[in-house]
Amino acid sequence: MKLKFPQENFDIWLLVTALSLSLIGLLLVYSASRNVSLPAGSHLFSKQVVWLLLGLVCGAVFFVIPLKLHDFFSGFYYLIGIGLLLILDFVGNEKGGAIRWFNFGSFAFQPSEFVKLALVFILARYLAYSQRSFLNFRWLFTIFAITLVPMVLVLKQPDLATSLIFIATLVVMLFWAGVSPLYILLLLSPFISLVAAFHWITWGIFFFFVLLLLYHLRPNFLLSSSLILFNLLFGMVTPLIWNRLHDYQKLRILAFLDPTSDPQGSGYQIIQSKVAIGSGGFFGKGFLHGSQTKLAFLPAQHTDFIFSVLGEEFGFWGVLALLALFFVLLLKGFVIARKARNSFASFVALGISSVLAFQVVVNIGMATGIMPVAGLPLPFISYGGSSMLLAWICTGILLNINYHWYEY
Repeated sequence: MKLKFPQENFDIWLLVTALSLSLIGLLLVYSASRNVSLPAGSHLFSKQVVWLLLGLVCGAVFFVIPLKLHDFFSGFYYLIGIGLLLILDFVGNEKGGAIRWFNFGSFAFQPSEFVKLALVFILARYLAYSQRSFLNFRWLFTIFAITLVPMVLVLKQPDLATSLIFIATLVVMLFWAGVSPLYILLLLSPFISLVAAFHWITWGIFFFFVLLLLYHLRPNFLLSSSLILFNLLFGMVTPLIWNRLHDYQKLRILAFLDPTSDPQGSGYQIIQSKVAIGSGGFFGKGFLHGSQTKLAFLPAQHTDFIFSVLGEEFGFWGVLALLALFFVLLLKGFVIARKARNSFASFVALGISSVLAFQVVVNIGMATGIMPVAGLPLPFISYGGSSMLLAWICTGILLNINYHWYEY
């Protein structure tokens, strides 16, 4: 006889935390939209309310959908996501030199948000049911191919930050599957070579480190030779990739290294963001009283830099409260992943928690100047429909997994 666990398995505090973040987001979007550069800014707030309501509906739908259906259709989701990314090149809307959205009247949909979830599902299925060794070349090739296909398509838009989410998610899920951190580092070494090769000395040192790691771990010949080859190839193509980057992407990287090198251009956003956060002090200037916000000194303040609005208007304690809410949300996600008895459910819970965690870390790091400007929204907080829908779908799935944690 199947046991049933009704209300006690519904995590009300996870729901309350997500709702609290969304309401804070509405307040910040309202404040950020009331500035001199957005005369029709009130429409942003009303649109965000609509997206929140749709997000709640989506969260409720995904809470009641059996996870076994997502398991069964994971490959289908993945193919739909890849198809949307391919179609985007032909019918997508260009904005700021990037083609990332489908337009539906006054609303826009970003398919890469859907692909994040689709990738989590198919990786969870592959890791849960694959019986091959983690050091098997075919196994590794398959799982990296699954990840790299959407990553390359998103990178082509171009959207570097979102493409990095796919790699970050894969790394966390591989670790959850039991792969040693040293092996994960070895598998990621070609991508690190890509960055290290900006200077031949750093790349030479790193390549020597890779050789030492291979000698220590001693994987099979095919895997070892492939890693050496890919490290060499990725190191050689670094100059080509740099030359193919858009000018604004190069400037963002240079501005991250030294914002004062171009304070009125590429470094402007980072400088103004730091000024806004620092001017808030301990208690902030008060809701709707942020000068950086109201006078529109800070660009993209209702989207990518909304954390700066929080720092200016609510100060250190407001920032601390927001970080505490995110900590509770993400901690609950990882606890649910550990508690779930079904392997697929466990990987899904961990994967979507990793996606949200990566976006939180990168967005806040970007606003505080410790990471390059990446263009990632802050989940539940930043203005944007696709981001809000994804955040609430993830919440609904986490609530679903927690409610049925005992099922194999």
